[in-house]
Amino acid sequence: MTETKTIDETPQGARKVYIKTWGCQMNVYDSERMAGLLQPLGYKAVDVPDDADLVILNTCHIREKAAEKVYSELGRLKAHKQAVEDQGREMKIAVAGCVAQAEGGEITARAPQVDLVFGPQAYHKLPEMIARAARDKGEVLETGFEVEDKFDTLAVGRKADGYSAFVTIQEGCDKFCTFCVVPYTRGAEVSRNVDAITSEVRALAAQGLREVTLLGQNVNAWHSAPPVGDDHMGKGTWGLGELCRHLAKIDGIERIRFTTSHPRDMDDGLIAALGEEEKLMPYLHLPVQAGADKVLKAMNRGHTGEHYIRLIERIRKARPDIALSGDFIVGFPGEGEKEFQATLDLVEEVKYGSAFSFKYSRRPGTPGAGMAKQVAEDVKTERLARLQRLLEDQKNDFNRAQIGRRLAVLLEKKGRNEGQLVGRSPYLQSVHVLAPDHLVGRIVELDITGIKANSLTGSLPVHSAQGAEEKVS
Repeated sequence: MTETKTIDETPQGARKVYIKTWGCQMNVYDSERMAGLLQPLGYKAVDVPDDADLVILNTCHIREKAAEKVYSELGRLKAHKQAVEDQGREMKIAVAGCVAQAEGGEITARAPQVDLVFGPQAYHKLPEMIARAARDKGEVLETGFEVEDKFDTLAVGRKADGYSAFVTIQEGCDKFCTFCVVPYTRGAEVSRNVDAITSEVRALAAQGLREVTLLGQNVNAWHSAPPVGDDHMGKGTWGLGELCRHLAKIDGIERIRFTTSHPRDMDDGLIAALGEEEKLMPYLHLPVQAGADKVLKAMNRGHTGEHYIRLIERIRKARPDIALSGDFIVGFPGEGEKEFQATLDLVEEVKYGSAFSFKYSRRPGTPGAGMAKQVAEDVKTERLARLQRLLEDQKNDFNRAQIGRRLAVLLEKKGRNEGQLVGRSPYLQSVHVLAPDHLVGRIVELDITGIKANSLTGSLPVHSAQGAEEKVS
């Protein structure tokens, strides 16, 4: 029998953790934070699970296939774990995220090789759960909602990894769209304190961070009292627009983004900030999901297609250069050809720079799963193909329109080719350029010269080959 060591008995630096992430940017952020929490316990993040002492699957529950991928991965890990134990070593498997929150009991029943199951609200207790599992060598199931100290616990001692980072400012959702599991897996809307957000962003900026993306399931539902000592204390509540203006004052922060927004929470203050604050990037992800009012009502979206279009007009009036991104679901129960055509019509009117589109997937426990008039799978497949062709054409049109423009690009890393750097445009496009390594981490003006399948190509202006066009604060 293999001797079981507790956390305290294992030498520092002797352990490895592999984290596999599915789903949204919030999950990416959570995975980064879990890796940070494990560092003081001697865990080093690795890129493959082969030699890992701990494997964490950070899961997404939005679509059925995503959940099934988790169980498929657990099947592969079961054999690997047995092989590791046959060699006299120990490996723990943990399932985190929204699948863990929604199906914790089922996971432990279907996959007894799993040692820990914990939902999104329990990440800050990960070291405690690992220690408990080491002591007891038993199953740990932690899916309760305790959010009061999660945000700040996860942010303590955070290290900047590159020149851009996600910072969570809001979690949960109160909208209860009938297709969505988020209210059940992430809980009610909770906003993080403005002082805590500011402290984390300042600490990251001090390490060289240039760009911050504010995260939330409904990020523009964020609200908080003004920061301590602010002139506006006691004069109402701040919304996301005020927060963005506040963070823009932090030295070193040159770019601010936020995702994901809900049309019902796009208030005047945020729209005004988009038009007036130069550090807010001209890119907005604003999901509509469908174009027909009948479908939107069945989805419980709380807005009509006309409301969404008028909202886009207001946003573009405030920020004419803004690029729109969206989410679309085809084949929601009750969607006929007429309703689907309304979605195509909306897309034609709005014009998107990028978008995500999916077939409706029935999620257990959501109202949509039990609705009548479920759409046949082959019909959903055909409609999705039509929608994606239109969205792809619009994306290509938008990218082609950048050729000949000069864009400020945050160069983040070396590219695959010799002498190549890769960065992000204000519109979140990847940009490849031949440039010297010392420009990594800088915001540089580039002439856009071409497009590839998923990126742009650029060049340094001729008169600035030595970096004279660098826009560095």
